[in-house]
Amino acid sequence: MDLNSGYGYLLIGGLILVGAGLLVVSLIVNLRVAHSVRDDVRHREKLLEYYRNIFSQLGVILIGIGVSLFIFFFQQNYQDQRKRETELQQVLAKLAARVARDSAVVEALGEFDALLDDGGAYVSPEHGGNNAAVSAHGTALAKQVSQILLVERDVDVQGFDILNLSRDFEASFVVNELNPTLWFNIVRDESDIKYATTQIALDYKDLQDAIGGEPIEVAIVNPEKERKIKQEVLDVFYDADLLRQRSRRFLGRACWLFSNGRGFVKLAPANEIEADARSHQEWLDRSKPFLTQLKSGSGDCFKLLQFGPASLS
Repeated sequence: MDLNSGYGYLLIGGLILVGAGLLVVSLIVNLRVAHSVRDDVRHREKLLEYYRNIFSQLGVILIGIGVSLFIFFFQQNYQDQRKRETELQQVLAKLAARVARDSAVVEALGEFDALLDDGGAYVSPEHGGNNAAVSAHGTALAKQVSQILLVERDVDVQGFDILNLSRDFEASFVVNELNPTLWFNIVRDESDIKYATTQIALDYKDLQDAIGGEPIEVAIVNPEKERKIKQEVLDVFYDADLLRQRSRRFLGRACWLFSNGRGFVKLAPANEIEADARSHQEWLDRSKPFLTQLKSGSGDCFKLLQFGPASLS
């Protein structure tokens, strides 16, 4: 039983009150015993003494039980609180390490930014996107494919598996106290990151198959091949955009949680981070004022996202 629930206090208080009441009754009976002694009513005196002893003994026993329970629950709660504080410190230490490691991994997203945001912020074709990443054909498409193959060589997408907070939380009390919506969003982003990394690896393979071992400049001369290559390029971009959106939101959320210290377990979801956006740029524009106010190390949480194109050479 937990004292913090209120039921423990009611039980202990009830036992002590009943015990105190019985002691009061025994005092009253004791007065009646005195009257019986004065009146020399031996039979009534013995009977009242019996009742007095019963009431006083029961009262002392109930008060003793109440005090013992209070001491036991107080010690138990103290130990639980110490255990909670220790777990919280461990989770915060893991969270700090997670933010540091994740920021190093997210740095690689600059390679995708250079591809996706060529000619303007990327928006997926089904939402009306028409920047160079979407509209390129011919020699521009050949250049894109060459850059994509460079990114495949330079960026280990499987390294994004480290973006996983649920491992740090699920073995502690945090999973029970964290806002359910926030917990769901964390797990959802982890799942999307895992999906995106798996799909990008498959997209690379499909792109290589579409090229068919020829130089890309030769392959795009064939209209049918160019159509297939273009579709595979769009698939790579779609999954790369999903990866960068979910990874940066994941890191921004982790930094936000860490910046709140021990109070992070009581936080409600922040709309600036959690609300879905039509494009990655829209999410960045919305989250930037919020994340720049949050400190992590020597910088702010938005700087950790390291948004911006890296050179592709």
